[in-house]
Amino acid sequence: MAKITFFGATRGVTGSAYLLETDDSRILLECGLIQGNWKEELANAEPFPFDITSLDAVVLSHAHLDHSGRLPKLVADGYSGPVYSTFPTGELLEIMFKDAASLQARDAEWENKRRRRAGKNKIEPLYSLEDVENALALRKGVSYGKHQPIAKGVDLCFRDAGHILGSAIVELLITENGNKKKLVFSGDLGNSYAALLRDPETVQSADVVLMESTYGDRNHRNMDDTLAEFEDIITKASVQGGNILIPAFAVGRTQEIIFRLGELYQKGALRQQAVYLDSPMAIATTEVYHRFQNVFNNEDSALLQQDKYGSLHTVLPVLRYSQTTEESMALNRISAGAIFIAGSGMCNGGRIRHHFKHNLWRKDAHVIFVGYQAIGTPGRALVDGAKTFHLGSEEIAVKASIDTLGGFSAHASQSQLLDWIDHFEKPHPRLYLVHGDPVAKNTLSEALSLKGWASEIPHHGQSIFL
Repeated sequence: MAKITFFGATRGVTGSAYLLETDDSRILLECGLIQGNWKEELANAEPFPFDITSLDAVVLSHAHLDHSGRLPKLVADGYSGPVYSTFPTGELLEIMFKDAASLQARDAEWENKRRRRAGKNKIEPLYSLEDVENALALRKGVSYGKHQPIAKGVDLCFRDAGHILGSAIVELLITENGNKKKLVFSGDLGNSYAALLRDPETVQSADVVLMESTYGDRNHRNMDDTLAEFEDIITKASVQGGNILIPAFAVGRTQEIIFRLGELYQKGALRQQAVYLDSPMAIATTEVYHRFQNVFNNEDSALLQQDKYGSLHTVLPVLRYSQTTEESMALNRISAGAIFIAGSGMCNGGRIRHHFKHNLWRKDAHVIFVGYQAIGTPGRALVDGAKTFHLGSEEIAVKASIDTLGGFSAHASQSQLLDWIDHFEKPHPRLYLVHGDPVAKNTLSEALSLKGWASEIPHHGQSIFL
């Protein structure tokens, strides 16, 4: 009898991993990186809690590392079978994995310098660039809506999740001893008010549903209000003359912000002389977005297609790419009239920190946070009113205006999650809430019960039968 075992994203929002076992097949759904404090992340190096060599296939819903980031380790530890994803996800995996491997190598090098001085044994990165290349060689792309056999008695179908480019709702159709069962995993469902991507597709039937609950305890701010405030900040900054700094994640959020700036430009509300995308990873991701405009929503795609190139430069002609370190350093000479978009999104690394060094102490500068800032991160400290910013051994006075916009989330809000699940036909499928902090899961579970849904919150290592 088919069963599912929950090996990740049960205690929080990262490390997604679910093992489907039938009499004939074993499928790993997601292979996510555990992200959090350093103690939590040590678990990434532990052996996988199942027999890797018995796996027939791996299925990934999208490219974010909390859903995919342990795949190179799985391959390094012995997996050599197919890895199924949408075609855009396959391209984004290359960008994400190579960046992660480089960061791990750098962090291991710094840690080993400290360990040598302390007389301790050195550590190894979680995986190498060679492991990344071996993992990428296993990719197999599947289009939305196509039914793809992936193992004996198991067919796969992806539906558009609208979260980031290529993100998918996963349907697994299981045939066993003449009986048919259907498992649906929501992946990360998108915010239906976001730009560029389509709204999440709805599904009508299932026997078991695994649904994310990242924002199960709250609703996002109205997008019209968010865009009005965004325009107001941009206008105020242009009057004051300073630069605007936007810390943004390379995949999804950056492309959304560029498009929204383009909308302001098209209606004459963007007076800044140039918008600089100062992130090689975000630039590479944006180029992937350009190549897969066939999955964009019709309205935004039409705006992009006003010239033969059909790129974000179409709506934002003042967009400039800053690839090299030298190009990035040259931006330090610009003291006013520019917008800098750079990572990391929570300001704990990347080029945004160097823009802080040259702008944060200026009274006419603005910092706009467009994504969630986790507790303990430098971005959260700024949002909470820090008077100084630590950059190595240097302290930078915070004189710039700090603005936070909460409506640009790429995740579905509580009301959107409830709307998505309500499309399933009665009798309701069995529903399990994953990928959320305890408060978010419990709050969403209570809201579901008011709508007649019974939901369960699985624990790590729990198995359920279909």
